[in-house]
Amino acid sequence: MRVHVVSDVHGNADALARAGDGADALVVLGDLLDFVDYHNHERGIFGAVFGAEKVRQFAELRKGGRRGEAGAFVRSLWAGLADAAAVIEEAAREQYAAMFGAMSAPTYATPGNVDLPYLWKEFAGSDLQVLDGDVAEIGGLRFGFAGGALLLPGTSLPRNAPWLPYLRSAEEFGEAVLELSAVDVLCTHIPPARAELTYDVVARRAELGSSAILELIDRDRPRWSVFGHVHQPLAQRMRIGRTECVNVGHFQRRERPYVLRW
Repeated sequence: MRVHVVSDVHGNADALARAGDGADALVVLGDLLDFVDYHNHERGIFGAVFGAEKVRQFAELRKGGRRGEAGAFVRSLWAGLADAAAVIEEAAREQYAAMFGAMSAPTYATPGNVDLPYLWKEFAGSDLQVLDGDVAEIGGLRFGFAGGALLLPGTSLPRNAPWLPYLRSAEEFGEAVLELSAVDVLCTHIPPARAELTYDVVARRAELGSSAILELIDRDRPRWSVFGHVHQPLAQRMRIGRTECVNVGHFQRRERPYVLRW
């Protein structure tokens, strides 16, 4: 069996159309949407709605660590639209139509933190299974899926925001992971809570990893734990016990799937 795994596609439908070439199945670990494109400010939902200059200003605030100012800046822009939520949903549907239409091999997908999971069911079908808290058998192995990323401790999602990322409390995410039973391959958007896997060497900060993933690895000893989310990790892979933990790469930029063979 040969399974190709991708994550953090962020709007790169052209490369995604090639990702399943030669594979028996394609596994997608989320972040299909290109919301804010830090590499090409004209692209992404934010660039399409507000223009490249506004994206540049936002990127500079984020780069400078001024997250509070960046959040206030974004809120001021959305407030200037009559129906910001409708604008985002329309743009997201347009991107999703291109992204899901590009998946050529039988596909098993779970959403990432910038995705809108409630829209995914519109694109599911016999050749595309949307999985979150579910197990699928592929080539005789059990693949367990849990999507989204973690909320910062002590925080909650704002109410009535035009766009909300797919963020879950550690407790909610932990329940989704630990209810997966006897998996051979654990498929998540976020990594296990190990510093080598969560630290982004370009952003110079650690993302939140999951201790529940570590608990499942210790309990079930899967062959692989595959994930994305951290675009430039300190370590792309490491072994925890008998489990090979692999960041499958920032697909938008690398355009190469990670290959599982057995």
